[in-house]
Amino acid sequence: MYVKRDPSGEIIAISKLADTSFSELVADDDVELLAFIQNAKSIGQRALEQTDQTMARVMEDVVNLLVEQGVIRFTDLPDAAQHKLLNRRELRGKRQGIDLLDDGDNLHL
Repeated sequence: MYVKRDPSGEIIAISKLADTSFSELVADDDVELLAFIQNAKSIGQRALEQTDQTMARVMEDVVNLLVEQGVIRFTDLPDAAQHKLLNRRELRGKRQGIDLLDDGDNLHL
């Protein structure tokens, strides 16, 4: 991406194409560029993105419940969905294993 900066050095506009106003090339993963893009999003867009992660977990729980109750079989799901769910289950298992090593500061006794 090519950026345009104000006199203080802040990014004020971006472009996919270089020209006289957009001559500085920055990497797509540049922290400043990502912050500019995030700030340019509407409040509604940001709120929707924040709920995406929790909604994904809700859907995982619904699928697990339907499988446990015999409403659907795990193998009825498309292969891509099976792989994604298994991968997330494995990652959560690893994370819980790490949490078991917690020093206990968060325990309410």
